[in-house]
Amino acid sequence: MEHSIVILSLLNSLSLKYVIGNKFGNRNMKKNILHIHGFNSSPLSLKAEQTRHYFQENFPEINFVCPQLATSPNEAILQLEHIIDSSSNELWLLVGSSLGGYFAGYLANKYQLSAVLINPAIKPYDLLEDYIGEQKNPYTNIVYQVTEQHMVDLKAIEHSAPTFDDQQKNNYLIMVQTGDEVLDYQQAVDKFQHCRLIKEQGGDHSFIGFDKKLPIIADFFQLKAKFQI
Repeated sequence: MEHSIVILSLLNSLSLKYVIGNKFGNRNMKKNILHIHGFNSSPLSLKAEQTRHYFQENFPEINFVCPQLATSPNEAILQLEHIIDSSSNELWLLVGSSLGGYFAGYLANKYQLSAVLINPAIKPYDLLEDYIGEQKNPYTNIVYQVTEQHMVDLKAIEHSAPTFDDQQKNNYLIMVQTGDEVLDYQQAVDKFQHCRLIKEQGGDHSFIGFDKKLPIIADFFQLKAKFQI
């Protein structure tokens, strides 16, 4: 009987390690951070630069990727999928802000990846109706058109959030600030109610103090700095 208990305990331990290994990859697997910026933003945005600096400083072995997204939702998704598919034998960890959070949620669901969503857009096809027409990216100075078709394309990639009984709920960390002047933070709280959530009073859409949350993000991704024992 004692032997049976020991064997069962060992099997449970191995099963737990298997689940963790599947979610975050084995120690030898190359890891990548894919940072996905928001609408009319860029890899030069403050959050992208803060994320890049933090991981390069503390986890230099992790590759940081933050592409300038195409202005069309379909092209942006194809762009992001190509990045992941081109290195499918590597581990991808997603960080997405605003519209980038919407894209990150879609990719996390499709590829079963871990994702941090920062003040994420939940219904961008409604929000961006007011932006249909000519737009200019303040970072790149690229002038482009937002169209009705873009709203249709955004709606097409909408996905459901994990339920209480769905283990995929552990793949998400949602970070919102109640002072978000662009998005209704409550939409994210309601949709991802079963996922890990950081809700801060005040702040704004940029997520004030984001750099202070980067160690929490690293911990969520189960990353350990090489100098740590």
